[in-house]
Amino acid sequence: MASIESGGRRYILFTVDVEEFDTAVEFGHDIPLSEQIDVSTRGLKPLAERFDAVGARTTLFTTANYALHEPALIRKLAEKHEIASHGYYHTTFEPADLLKSRLALEELLQKPILGFRRARMGFVDHNDVQSAGYQYNSSLHPTWLPGRYNHWGESRLPFQEAGVWQIPASVTPTLRLPLFWLSLKNFPLGYYKLLCRQTLKADGFLNLYVHPWEFTDLSNYEKIPAYVRRYSRDVLLDRVEQLLRYLKPLGEFSTMSEFARQLNSERI
Repeated sequence: MASIESGGRRYILFTVDVEEFDTAVEFGHDIPLSEQIDVSTRGLKPLAERFDAVGARTTLFTTANYALHEPALIRKLAEKHEIASHGYYHTTFEPADLLKSRLALEELLQKPILGFRRARMGFVDHNDVQSAGYQYNSSLHPTWLPGRYNHWGESRLPFQEAGVWQIPASVTPTLRLPLFWLSLKNFPLGYYKLLCRQTLKADGFLNLYVHPWEFTDLSNYEKIPAYVRRYSRDVLLDRVEQLLRYLKPLGEFSTMSEFARQLNSERI
């Protein structure tokens, strides 16, 4: 597969991992679940407004735990965007959560949940994903992140396993520089835009992701490293909007399920 581009169409998947703000807990802050939910909600609302301003539709990979704490907000977002599963909880995972989270989200929204992404891009068996009834999985990050994973040899382009589309997060074609949330925060914006443009041209799609809690004031969580807290709140919202407006003429904003349907139609 040289690329996913078909008939001049390129696909922009700017996705959001909607979850409890357990990053603070991971770095040593003792905060209750109510605060974890509230921080993410305070970031998700203005981020959704920026999507509306640009006319971008997206996929929100949402933990069932978060959705059940903010049902009205998730129902409202589901009117414009796709909701997919991010597991039941963000901190823990077991294979049974695949089906459990899908059923909980479907009951909440009264519509099918087609996709899955594991928290922190962790490994999940493709047979378990297929058995739980998903059509696509976006848990693969085909790069090397020290202390997390080494997927350097994995495909950068979508492929099927057990009838499930694996849609990797985007990395640059040669060096496999990750284009994920930390790159958006820490690379110069002009350089990040260039990398996205080059990757979109080479692969025919971009699969980027951020988290709602990034778009709040993180200054009180001093144990979180500066490279994680960098560019929060309005500064990061502006940065995302600039990126989306830059990408808009270069491709077509798409949800993951729409992209998966396109893959099926082209039999790539």
